[in-house]
Amino acid sequence: MSVAEAVVTTKFSDLTLDGKLDRLAEVAVRVGLGLRAGQELIMSSPMEALPLARKITEQAYKAGALLVTTFYSDDPSVLARYEYGPDASFDFAPVWLQDGIAAGFKSGAARLAIAGGNPALLAKQDPAKVARANVAASKAGKPAMELITRHEINWTIVACATPEWAKLVFPGEPEDVAVAKLWEAIFVSSRVNVDDPVVEWQQHGERLKKRVDMLNAKRYSALHFKSPVTDLTVGLADDHLWAGGGTTAGNGVYCQPNIPTEECFTTPHKDRVDGTVRASKPLSHQGTLIENIEVRFEGGRIVEAKATAGEDVLNRLISTDDGARRLGEVALVPHGSPIAQSGVLFWNTLFDENAASHIALGQAYSTCILGGEKMDAAELAARGANESLIHVDWMIGSGEMDVDGIAADGTAEPLMRKGEWV
Repeated sequence: MSVAEAVVTTKFSDLTLDGKLDRLAEVAVRVGLGLRAGQELIMSSPMEALPLARKITEQAYKAGALLVTTFYSDDPSVLARYEYGPDASFDFAPVWLQDGIAAGFKSGAARLAIAGGNPALLAKQDPAKVARANVAASKAGKPAMELITRHEINWTIVACATPEWAKLVFPGEPEDVAVAKLWEAIFVSSRVNVDDPVVEWQQHGERLKKRVDMLNAKRYSALHFKSPVTDLTVGLADDHLWAGGGTTAGNGVYCQPNIPTEECFTTPHKDRVDGTVRASKPLSHQGTLIENIEVRFEGGRIVEAKATAGEDVLNRLISTDDGARRLGEVALVPHGSPIAQSGVLFWNTLFDENAASHIALGQAYSTCILGGEKMDAAELAARGANESLIHVDWMIGSGEMDVDGIAADGTAEPLMRKGEWV
């Protein structure tokens, strides 16, 4: 059975919520993962996303999955650690578990993450403890994360509407109304609210590929972002490659790593970023909201950082390691993307990063360097690729942002004006 034949083309508007979840699950498995028969699937999910996780599990087995193993997170249990856990707990992470997950990926397992946790879960907790726990988790998860950032495996992320998240996105609404509105926004943004989502994703991927091909042909040495609050030059890594939409993983499986996705992205040069930039949307990071981020770069490194909320968390984040103060990704997203035009602030990076051009602190994707998937850390660093325990995207684009491509001889040409492709 082909992917195009796999998704039943019942009109989306005629489906019940259960049917819509099944449609999202099928798209996640067959389009997002491209899951192949005989492959294992390792999934992570909030407890509140159990109905969607079950649908994805069913669709995975229908696609021929050998075994689906799911790890669930529970918000009250996370908070119990901060209230009752010993101090030593915040410098500890189960390395044995992360090593097992990495071993699963190395043996051929695919990875799927369901996003939907409460973005403000840890907003009232001690920022120092949050930072320590994040560092411990990042260190433990590095072997598995390296396989993901190198695109050695097929992986994807999809979202589930949960009550606490929905109430943050639609404040003042009754909980059931907020959840229903968030589900609708997820379905629209994820392009599953159409009669044939597979065809829609194929066409969307072709549009992104045209942009990627254009950017790769241009071979810019830098990008210049300019708005009333931003004046930032981002040098691009030597032998950089632009990517966007679907990709063929190292195991030969074609996948869509993010559902939704609207970006064209590449690797900046870790030492060639200069200027000031202000975030255009809040950042939800590990349960803490960071608002109105503003930073200044010199020689690729953040030398000044501030925020109107969550500033302590921001400063602890960029102090994770030396690479945390440098960029690992730069992405271009038109202001006219469906997510931006929805007017919804999702407080979730999976969605908000696809509403605006953005940058990411920390680890670079080696696949955005020509031949990078075969290079060691020293070779990647020589071309300008950053290394870090973190990879955190935050949004800088808006309807006021202009972007120029800078050629090797210093000449500039317009790429975006007022947030839209020229």
